[in-house]
Amino acid sequence: MVSSDKDENGAATARRTPRVWSRFVIMLVATIVIMMVVGVLNASLSGLGVLELVIGIGSSVAVLLCYERLSKRVERRETVPELARTEARSGLLRGTAIGAVAFLATMLVILIFGGWDGVEGGSLWGFLATTGIMACTAVTEEVVFRGVLFRFLEERAGTWLALGLSAVIFGGAHLASGYHNADPAAMLWGSLAIAVEAGLMLGAAYVASRTLWLPIGLHFAWNLSEAGVFGTAVSGTANEFDGLLHTSLSGPSVLTGGTFGPEASLIAMLTCAVPAVILLRKAMREGRIVRRGGAAQSAAQSAADTNPTR
Repeated sequence: MVSSDKDENGAATARRTPRVWSRFVIMLVATIVIMMVVGVLNASLSGLGVLELVIGIGSSVAVLLCYERLSKRVERRETVPELARTEARSGLLRGTAIGAVAFLATMLVILIFGGWDGVEGGSLWGFLATTGIMACTAVTEEVVFRGVLFRFLEERAGTWLALGLSAVIFGGAHLASGYHNADPAAMLWGSLAIAVEAGLMLGAAYVASRTLWLPIGLHFAWNLSEAGVFGTAVSGTANEFDGLLHTSLSGPSVLTGGTFGPEASLIAMLTCAVPAVILLRKAMREGRIVRRGGAAQSAAQSAADTNPTR
């Protein structure tokens, strides 16, 4: 319902609110469609070996360009600070390092507690193909969930509420997309685990850096380590990706994640909590937390002034 307040500020607010949400809907629907189209394209071209690496990287670049163009046209932004070119290299490298170390630590703890059942050699070509798939997956999901969903929620509800809501939706999306791949109980718990570990950690990466590069690198490295290096189940999907190794896990689900994969283990939740807390503390120290209602200036807007997209 539009307010009947006739003062200048009230009128401006009444006119602005529907435009903000309409732009949010357009951006969300458009990026979800792009994600689905790219997913279908990659699935239809599976089995092409190393060409999947080229296709995956090409698709990733195309998605980022589409997001940048959509954001400028739909939101009428002159720059897209979350894709600042000056931050790309450092953000991707730091994110990749964090994601790889986090998953390696998870697997080492599982090994220490006897959760490894056996390891077999895999395929280098399969690893390269999986690299392309995971690069595309990381880019498309971060564009949708951090670039659009989290960013718009934060502008209206503040950082903390946006973190919680986007994490729950992120976990629910994995539940909806992979429910047929594992038993229902494992999928439900796995999706909850993803919401807690990945949803919060990736959201924290965006808040701390105010770019998509850090969460993209982190997301990519975690998934690639899981599927492309150790060859374990990913989000309830087993034997779909080729990797350098094929690691079999056995033991209680709280340790190994069961049929959902290691990311559903309590170990992964604890491992991911460490970088999430560190990143959020960094964001708080640097004043990057946005209060509800926009009481504090958005750090993304500050980044727009200092790191404009070239």
